[in-house]
Amino acid sequence: MGLNTEAFKDAVRGIVGRHVPGGCVEYADRKSGGGKYLSVTATFTATSREQLDALYRDLNGHELVVMTL
Repeated sequence: MGLNTEAFKDAVRGIVGRHVPGGCVEYADRKSGGGKYLSVTATFTATSREQLDALYRDLNGHELVVMTL
C-alpha cells in the first residue's frame, strides 16, 4: 500500500517483476475511500519461501511503500 501515484504502482510492479520470472503475475489495484492511497495486489505462484522473503524485503525497503500485508 502506498500513495495513489503512478510512481508507486510502477515501483511495485517493477519489484514484483524482478522476483517472479516469466511475468506470470496478475495485478489488481484498489483506491482507498478518500482516494489518497492505493493498494496493489499481485497474484502469482511462488516457487519458494526465500522468493517471498526477498520480495517482501524489497517492497518494505522501498520509500514509496507504506505497508505490506
